[in-house]
Amino acid sequence: MQSAGKKLWISAKDYVMIVVGILIYGVGFCAFILPEEVVIGGVSGIGSLFYFASLKYLPFEIPVWIPSYAINLVLLAFAYKIVGKQFVMRTIFGATVISLAIGVMQPLFHHILGGKPLVEGQTFINIIIGGLCCGAGIGMAFIHNGSTGGTDIVAAITAKKTNVSIGRTMLYTDFFIISSSYLIFQDPNKIVYGLIVLFLASWTADQIINTNRQAVQFTIFSPKWEEIADAINNEANRGCTVLDGTGWYSKQSVKVLLVMCRRIESVTIYRIIKSIDPDAFITQANVNGVYGKGFDQMKLKIKSKPNK
Repeated sequence: MQSAGKKLWISAKDYVMIVVGILIYGVGFCAFILPEEVVIGGVSGIGSLFYFASLKYLPFEIPVWIPSYAINLVLLAFAYKIVGKQFVMRTIFGATVISLAIGVMQPLFHHILGGKPLVEGQTFINIIIGGLCCGAGIGMAFIHNGSTGGTDIVAAITAKKTNVSIGRTMLYTDFFIISSSYLIFQDPNKIVYGLIVLFLASWTADQIINTNRQAVQFTIFSPKWEEIADAINNEANRGCTVLDGTGWYSKQSVKVLLVMCRRIESVTIYRIIKSIDPDAFITQANVNGVYGKGFDQMKLKIKSKPNK
């Protein structure tokens, strides 16, 4: 099993990488997208709606981070039982950091750039760079078991219950938020730019997280197979199948572990195996059509037999 020191190091490394991902997201959002008055998806997009509406209709300004953080807390309250305590704690951390990042970067870039985007006069370039940064930040947070909050929470719940990719879930959830910007600007170009950011961020997040409809099959050879199987059951919440084999060179009986998991869980499985037996022999293969508990459900209509 992993020592307390090693677990602490892995956890600390994850938190550091979550912060790095969030900072990348913050730069893309505050330096490239927000100055172009483009509303993106997620709670940052909802926060942008409040911000732009306050500039147009209210005598005071509502910073993006305030409604964003409030909505994140509400979503987390609903998600607690589904995604688990660890994810919620990391997401509270991520939501807090991203709120702080936007709260600092928004006025900072506004002051430095005079309210203009980083690449002045090149709206499309700003949208492309901003979308790539946002997607990279979200993806980096997810692969280290964190989240920037918002529709990422909805995506994480969906990933737990179905095989729909995180990027696709974000696509469906965020479309309505982006379309709502028409109520403020009455400019369809803003919606088009917002959709470009959405598609870019979703695609980039999927590429980094490497999440798709494929599952992963591990074949594990180790004399410590019992410890590995117990750890995978308890820490990764995945089942193991123990097969009997024979090493033809040694002519000795061996136990082989067969494990199926989501691709996003493969890093966790590797960590568990290597922490118990660094010399374990492991193969990993992509598999399609994994059906059953914890994976996809068969969606077939069985023809009823005619009554005789």
